[in-house]
Order: sequence, then structure tokens, then C-alpha cells
Amino acid sequence: MTRQHHSDLHALTAAYALHALDPVERDGFATHLTHCEDCRREVSGFEATAARLAASVGRTPPEPLKRRTLAAVEGVRQLPPHVRAVGPTAGLTRSVRRRAVPLALAASLAAAASFAGLAAWQHVQNEDARQQARQAQERLEAVSGVLAAPDARTVHGRTTNGAVTTVVSSGRQNRAVFTATGLPVPAEGHTYQLWLDHEGTMRPAGFIDADGTVLLDGDPADATGVGLTLEPAGGSVRPTTRPLLLLALPA
Repeated sequence: MTRQHHSDLHALTAAYALHALDPVERDGFATHLTHCEDCRREVSGFEATAARLAASVGRTPPEPLKRRTLAAVEGVRQLPPHVRAVGPTAGLTRSVRRRAVPLALAASLAAAASFAGLAAWQHVQNEDARQQARQAQERLEAVSGVLAAPDARTVHGRTTNGAVTTVVSSGRQNRAVFTATGLPVPAEGHTYQLWLDHEGTMRPAGFIDADGTVLLDGDPADATGVGLTLEPAGGSVRPTTRPLLLLALPA
């Protein structure tokens, strides 16, 4: 990224949180953070969002596999320690070792058989998990790409219900990211819906259910603003409530 004037330092919060600044910029912004509460709050929000996005890519092993693995491990007999024996004990040691090898092998084969019994079930589960992981990874890369883009532009706003919001857009990527902090949980049966304002026409741009960061749907290149409304679960084709936020995008 190119060096910024002091007046542009507020636009570096996302890049700082993602460690996308060069050493000189990072040191300068770190100094700026010591006396800018707004930027500290934004950096904290971006770091938390990045952590949540990264965590969404991880997968938890299925509980049946965990139980069978632990059961198999308990049945595996360990080999005796390798010690140098003297006199008649040497023969005993060799005898124990000879018996331990086939026992350990048999236990390992039994564990492998139990794993094979889960193969078909795991295949279906893993396919779904892999698909979800790929989608989460793609979202993470897209969001990170916008936040760290050299031409990233940042605007800030506050919703009528008190949430602090930030929109980061990249003209080169034709993408925009929306971040909310302090967004109240919507009432049951409702969701927050995002909109792109295209010359007075509000077009759906995705959803955000709580604090966090989302990639806006649609084409922000020709949009003049971003809106946020509270809509029935599942969303609406056009806003049905008074806007909680109307934020002009930078030209």
C-alpha cells in the first residue's frame, strides 16, 4: 500500500487489523491508535471479524469417530521400553517383545476396521463439510481482499438503533464490505437486510444478523449509497420499513 497522509489514517483500520501495512505505515498507524478511540474500536471489530471468519473454515470431527478412536486407543497395548537385559532376563524381554508386536498389530487392525465402518457415513458428512469450508474460505478471501485493497475507500455511519457501521469498497474489485458493531439482536422472525442505492432504486445486497462483517451482494460500482432496514425473515424485494441507515458511498 502507498503511504497515507495523516488525514487518511482513519482509512487504514482494516488493513492494520489484517497486517496488510508495510512496516513504516504500521508503525505510524500504531502511534495514531494511541490517541484515536474510534480507530481502536474499528480495529478491534475487524480483528474479531477476521477471527470469526477464520474459525468458520475449521471443521469439528464427528462425535462417533471421536468415541471409536478413543476406544481403539485404549485397546492398543504398548510395546515394553527397550532396555538392555542381562542373563536370563534377556530371553524374557525378547519373549515379551515378540508377543507385544502381534498384539499391537491386531489392535491397530481392529481400530482400522472400526474406522472403515464409518467410511461411507463420513464421506457424506465430509462432502458437506468440505463444501461449507470452501464457501467460508472464499468469503474470507473476498472480504480480506477488499479490506486490504490498495484503492480501498472507507466511510463510517451510525444506525438509528445505535450501531456503528463501516463500509469499505474497492473500485478495482467492484466489491464492498459492510461492518456493524453494537447491532441489537433483531426480533424473532426478522432480519437486517442490506441495500445498494442505484439512483434511487434500492436493490437487495444481502443480510447481517448481528455484529460482524459481510460482503455486499450485487454491483457496488454504480451505487451511490448503502442502506440497512429491518425486514421479515427471508428478506424483501424492496424495503418495507424505515431505513436504519443510509450511508453515501465515496465517488
